[in-house]
Amino acid sequence: MAFFNLKVVYPYLLSITLLVVLMFFSQAHAEQKQVLGNWDVHYIALNTTFLSPEVAKQYGIVRSRFNALINISVLDRKDKSAQSVILTGEAKNLIGVIKKLTFKQVKEGKAIYYLAVLPFSDLEQYRISININDGLEQKTFKFQHKFYAD
Repeated sequence: MAFFNLKVVYPYLLSITLLVVLMFFSQAHAEQKQVLGNWDVHYIALNTTFLSPEVAKQYGIVRSRFNALINISVLDRKDKSAQSVILTGEAKNLIGVIKKLTFKQVKEGKAIYYLAVLPFSDLEQYRISININDGLEQKTFKFQHKFYAD
């Protein structure tokens, strides 16, 4: 004896399943991590329009559909403590235009992260290269990101 009609419920089950998969995919790709020597480097690139006006103002970031924010944190692999480092970097689009990235260090309690704003055009893809230096060790990591104006 069935408690519900599968013909009626099936489209809803498919929609719910797709929603759950999309939520998992979004969370899984929202933040990335690379292991570099003794560091775990967490990074994310997103449009500045995702920031609230208050947060953008607090950190001196201009919200625009054509500005991206690159957020990086460097943690010690053993004790997961935030590391104070110097970051330099650049973003290169597919036709070879290079934009220097200027990182601003932000400390909130024990957390330390680094922010850089990158202007972009809609559908523009960048190869981003970032150098990390703590005075004893220097590492470079790279990633690619395609930006969409929203």
